[in-house]
Amino acid sequence: MNEINIAKTLISKRRAKGITQEELAAYIGVTKASVSKWETSQSYPDITYLPQLAAYFNISIDDLIGYSPQMTKEDIKILYHELASKFAEQPFAEVIAECRFIIKKYYSCFPLLLQMAILLLNHHMLTPDKKLQEAIIQELLDLCQRVKTESDDVWIKKEAVTIEATCYLMTQKPQLVLDLFGEDLRPIPQDTEMIAQSYQMMGNTKKAKEVVQISMYQHLLFLVSEAQSDMMLNADHLEKVDETLRRTLGTAELYNLDSLHPNTMAQVYYVAAHVYCLNNQTAKALAMLQRYADVCVSDFFPYSLHGDDYFDAIENWFEDLELGASAPRSDKFIKESMIEGVLSNPVFASLADDPKYKNIVNKLKENLGGKQ
Repeated sequence: MNEINIAKTLISKRRAKGITQEELAAYIGVTKASVSKWETSQSYPDITYLPQLAAYFNISIDDLIGYSPQMTKEDIKILYHELASKFAEQPFAEVIAECRFIIKKYYSCFPLLLQMAILLLNHHMLTPDKKLQEAIIQELLDLCQRVKTESDDVWIKKEAVTIEATCYLMTQKPQLVLDLFGEDLRPIPQDTEMIAQSYQMMGNTKKAKEVVQISMYQHLLFLVSEAQSDMMLNADHLEKVDETLRRTLGTAELYNLDSLHPNTMAQVYYVAAHVYCLNNQTAKALAMLQRYADVCVSDFFPYSLHGDDYFDAIENWFEDLELGASAPRSDKFIKESMIEGVLSNPVFASLADDPKYKNIVNKLKENLGGKQ
């Protein structure tokens, strides 16, 4: 991120031109002392001098003052993870104040605004103040609205809509979600297929294969993730749940998803345990909780998206994502959530005295750093 630093610019540009402070002062029509104060940051040039200075050095006013209203993709990525870490370590009020300052400073940098909305969405619940939570949700909705109406980037607009819909679901406003997306499902876009065909037609087979592999990877995760919703929707139909879980675990085993994407599988095991517990299927619930604990404490941390021997062409794609290969929340926050998810879910209260359940909880605490 660039801060206003006209002093540094004046010194470097003046020296590059080989002129003295006196010569610059004479051109602008000020004293040498004024130029000296500008270059030592004791004062700033009057705003009326900025166009003249910029023209003299043949640069823009933005370049002259050393400030840019935009951030690079890499800067945004670094900033996001710095703030996510701060949310895990520092007082919430201090971090949210810093977020608001950054949003105001880069209010026309739409890629940043989108990531700030995601950051707030992922961390607003860390404050126990419900009114503050509601205020933050409204703030991120406002950011989404700004991105949707002001940005020219179609992909960013779509992401903003998705974040907006997520907020509406969290705040129990399902009709607003339907208003956003409509009530009729549309076919999956064929973007990837056409992009791959285009690369192939251009003779870039390697890139075409990479695009197809990325698409396969995403569709695989979508398939397995949707199984969670299917199990919850069929919680009163155990035969359906059993079959969905059987097919999902079979797919997961084929693609080694416990290792490839442990976060997705942890959610699958957790939801299955939840549904079985609702139906008093204690043995099945404990079996799924055990698998949940196993995947959480295996090679989950430090969390990072990655490929494997089969998905061997997607590593560069991860690095090119807006947040890179890292998780949108800090590892500390994720670990705490993993433990709390088991301890705080009222559905699991019936398991509290079961030795297997206690062992599962202890395993999570011991391996994820929770309090005993």
